[in-house]
Amino acid sequence: MNTNAIKTEALEKYSSAITLSDMEIFVFPELLYALLLANIMSPRIWAWRDDPWFAKIDKMSPTKKVNRLKQYIIDHYEFNLDLDTWGLTDQQTELDRFSPFMDAETISRSNALFGYQGDQHYFDLDIRRHFGLEKYDSTVIPYWKTETVEAMDAFARRAEYRVGAGECVSLSTLYAAALFIICKIPLKDIFLMATPLHSQNFIAYNGGFLTNNRRIVTKAMWFNGTELTDKAQRALRNEQITMVFNNSGYVHCIYPDSTMDPAEYDRFKSTIGDYLSTEITFEILANFLRQNSRFQKCFQICHNYHGKKRWIAAERAYAYEHAGPYKVSDNTRDKLLEEIDAEEFYCDPLPDRICLPKLEEFFKNNPIKHFDPEHMAELGKKLECQNEQKNEMLAALAGFVHLEPEFPAVAKAMAGEPTIGKKSSKVWKKVELTPDMERGEIIQYVESIRTENQAADLAFYALRDMSRSDWTPFLKAALERNPVCIEATKELSDDELFQALENMDSESIYDGSRLAQPDEVWNFQTGDGLEKAILLSNVWLARHRSKSEGGKKRRPEEKIELTVAPDRVELKLAERVVAFESSKGLTAKHAL
Repeated sequence: MNTNAIKTEALEKYSSAITLSDMEIFVFPELLYALLLANIMSPRIWAWRDDPWFAKIDKMSPTKKVNRLKQYIIDHYEFNLDLDTWGLTDQQTELDRFSPFMDAETISRSNALFGYQGDQHYFDLDIRRHFGLEKYDSTVIPYWKTETVEAMDAFARRAEYRVGAGECVSLSTLYAAALFIICKIPLKDIFLMATPLHSQNFIAYNGGFLTNNRRIVTKAMWFNGTELTDKAQRALRNEQITMVFNNSGYVHCIYPDSTMDPAEYDRFKSTIGDYLSTEITFEILANFLRQNSRFQKCFQICHNYHGKKRWIAAERAYAYEHAGPYKVSDNTRDKLLEEIDAEEFYCDPLPDRICLPKLEEFFKNNPIKHFDPEHMAELGKKLECQNEQKNEMLAALAGFVHLEPEFPAVAKAMAGEPTIGKKSSKVWKKVELTPDMERGEIIQYVESIRTENQAADLAFYALRDMSRSDWTPFLKAALERNPVCIEATKELSDDELFQALENMDSESIYDGSRLAQPDEVWNFQTGDGLEKAILLSNVWLARHRSKSEGGKKRRPEEKIELTVAPDRVELKLAERVVAFESSKGLTAKHAL
């Protein structure tokens, strides 16, 4: 049990482990791994192992294991991009919070809530409108909070959701924990990555794959040229990677200190580099044309039908792919062509167009390496086109088959050379959990390294385990960063507020001695008596702040007292006492 009070300078970070907003995770990167560890220690994902869906999973092939997990997550979780879920704050409040740790200009360059737009690609997409950010003015912004697995599951209680839900960071840490617990993939092979607009994982396992929101992207899928894959590629193609984690530590694009083992960071860059690069074959060329439709007008397809040859413009053949499972790029092409309306075909070759089947013959046993000038020159001879610049097509093709992401830089000191630049390494004790450990062993181990690894210490705050945590960060977060319940109850009288809490379900979304925050209680309309008392404290203090003092400071007579017993909690509000039953088994006393 951690009984030491949190130092003042660390209080902002530790309270942020409770609320886990997008802004907080960027400023305090340890929080991302803390959430992963919290999800691994939670009983929720461990319970999945008892689901018949995962029966005999240990006997499945690596690919089948991962696909089994993917389908479970697709069936049980939705992607939630409702930025109003966790209420509103304002830019200045958040900048003031973070000013001791990061300057405003740096934050604004790296966070969508403070003006980040991405590169030209995102300008073209109007990404702020896509995320719903355009409705917020220059000062008011939403809390973009990451959910624990418990909060994700609790979305099923809301009328507008049929199952659980979460945003991209929630889904990435859920996936990472589940890959460890269900598929038994070692933590060292699970790399968490964040960009300013997205969070996903690279898994250095079974040839490598990405988790992207609810889906899995294998290497073959990365190069299939579909619209879905194109969207999955946006973050790595158009944004800097701001953070990379695995069990040995992290690298962050802003901070001068890196904690990841240098060899592990090299391994990450090497394995993801292999994943993001492929040779050019006929199938890859055809996939490239699927994604880069402007080049399709350079090509045509001919085939034999009823003993006669006929030709079709490539763009017409690709258009028919949307109607079924057959593709231009693989051995189902003839079936695709047979399903196309006869009037789409010509009896003679189309002028100035390259015949794709002839290129297929060229590629047999002759894959082209994008980095070999001779290979690319040889391919260029086959791609002469009257409608487009050949060099433009070759350059786009090279970019399709090979991506070099913008990784966070590290100092050469990490490779054993003299330090040059901003980054240097510092110690982070490696998290040495193994897939054969049981949940109890994992909790015991994570607790044993709390003094050596801050992410492990923060994990118990993200876990909301008040039997192993100082209450101060939890209460600070509860009373400062839970605006939803305040806004939702502002029209209720005090008596109506008390009645609303009495009428609410009394089951906590967290087991044992773990606590929900006030807005979780309100959003999911359920909570233990202790959680309801803290919600009431938050609303009460907001109602009785002194307007004459700028709404920030409370009158002394309106200070309230929270007394917690294992089965009961009392809240002293000025001249009245409100009591709730509790099953959390906790004991505490706090002046709020």
